[in-house]
Amino acid sequence: MADLKEARVPDIGGYDDVPVIEVLVAVGDRVEQDQGLVTLESDKATMEVPAPFAGTVKEVKVKVGDKISEGSVVAMIEADADTDTDTSDASGKPEAAKAESAAGNEKPAPPQPAKAPAAEQPPAPAAGKPSATAGVRDAVVPDIGDYDDVPVIEVLVAVGDTVEQDQGLVTLESDKATMEVPAPFAGVVKELKVKVGDNVSEGSVVARIEGAEAAAPAKASPAQAAAPQPADKTDDTVAEPASPGRKPDNIAQASMERRTPGGSEPPVRFDADAVMPDKVPYASPAVRLFARELGVDLLRVKGSARGGRIAKEDVQQFVKAALQGGGAAAGAPAGGGGLNLLPWPKVDFSKFGETEEKPLSRIQKISGANLARNWAMIPHVTQHDDADVTELEALRVALNKENEKAGIKLTMLAFLMKGSVAALQKYPQFNASLDAAGETLTLKKYFHIGFAADTPNGLVVPVVRDCDRKGVIEIAQESAALAKKARDGKLGPSEMQGGCFSISSLGGIGGTSFTPIVNAPEVAILGVSKSAMKPVWDGKAFQPRLALPLSLSYDHRVIDGAAAARFTAYLAQLLGDMRRVLL
Repeated sequence: MADLKEARVPDIGGYDDVPVIEVLVAVGDRVEQDQGLVTLESDKATMEVPAPFAGTVKEVKVKVGDKISEGSVVAMIEADADTDTDTSDASGKPEAAKAESAAGNEKPAPPQPAKAPAAEQPPAPAAGKPSATAGVRDAVVPDIGDYDDVPVIEVLVAVGDTVEQDQGLVTLESDKATMEVPAPFAGVVKELKVKVGDNVSEGSVVARIEGAEAAAPAKASPAQAAAPQPADKTDDTVAEPASPGRKPDNIAQASMERRTPGGSEPPVRFDADAVMPDKVPYASPAVRLFARELGVDLLRVKGSARGGRIAKEDVQQFVKAALQGGGAAAGAPAGGGGLNLLPWPKVDFSKFGETEEKPLSRIQKISGANLARNWAMIPHVTQHDDADVTELEALRVALNKENEKAGIKLTMLAFLMKGSVAALQKYPQFNASLDAAGETLTLKKYFHIGFAADTPNGLVVPVVRDCDRKGVIEIAQESAALAKKARDGKLGPSEMQGGCFSISSLGGIGGTSFTPIVNAPEVAILGVSKSAMKPVWDGKAFQPRLALPLSLSYDHRVIDGAAAARFTAYLAQLLGDMRRVLL
């Protein structure tokens, strides 16, 4: 008849009160040997407590938030009928076998096999035993629970680095745990034997280290080094041999410690009280580091790997969602865009004097949110230049005088839109849109130009379509009609969509230059300030010329500085002589 046996926490380096962040099974579940039962996690490691034998879960003894230690019972499992009792030690931890015997599963066989691995343990490290020549010794992978070919996901040191005893050398990650291989002694790294992507097993050499003070005692006892058994007791380059009551697990010990990057300060014990279980993200140290570099709060990232584990790809997808403005939908704090920004300050202004609250208009709310997203998510650069529009202004005034009776009024904006089309045709990367992921650029074959219209309710951007097929007079008339509709609040949504390039003209108000914000998903916007007479040297004398300040803001992910300078210079050249638009 099948036995009801306890599944206990194996050796985790002697640490106590480690939080349970996930229960992987339920009562009635069928489990295989080494299948994860619960997940424990510190700030340096995520590890699963494996089932020591195959069977059916009859009772789960822990829940998320509980804190457990080595030997704690996590589940009661009814072992399969054909499961030998000594498979309770399948995890390789004699403590489990001893605890099981104490629970009433006394069979004469278990103690015998439990001692056998301990007796055979000394030769295993001896296979990777370092040479004491010149004090350079091997740092090998200690006991990792009989797993083979575990991949290296991170190399924590470089040749020439000084390391302290138990400082992490490389990080390994299986489907059950993330762990560091600690330096067995202090010294200087002389050679790295592994790289990211390599697979290692117990006894594999990961580095060669020139020992510091530890090298001297090793050389001082050549007689002991020659004797097999004493050598294993004194050699500090590998894990200590297993005792009858405990099997070494330096990886678990190193993984449960928090160290400074340089290893110069002593390790700090993991404080389970400092990190609440429900606030501990399920991710490896490498992913945690990656998230910190990007400023991403892992508490807001949903893991896609087995058991909800957060992978590097999940962090990347979260950042992409934030760049799309979807950070709030992903659980980001309000106003932070998913980028872990500080909260907005709350101030009671009435304490300092009389105040009045006025809600923003609907247009201001919509445009404000879009502008905030665009400014935060697009790497803006602004190129400034001046266009000599002396002849163009003279032409504009003359044409308006000629068409005064017909009610036609040409503005500088109409010429700017027509000139921008010619510049977009010459530099097509400006007539494009970048996708939300920042990976694909869509080049447009049409030319719809938007212009910023100032209204009593806020800023809107009507769009004049197919400017390449329209003359300056037609563009002027259409833009004037759209501007009037915007001021009257009658502008339809379709009249503000489909823009390729935007122009924000403040010439009628003033200013010498400014930095317009790119209107996503466009990649550039032209700002125009008030024209002014300036002295310009013609080779013989200074001549008064009418200069129109141009400010081109662009998305630096798509456009580099040289292209922006060429675009602006070409547009200035067109505005200096509009006949070039016909070429």
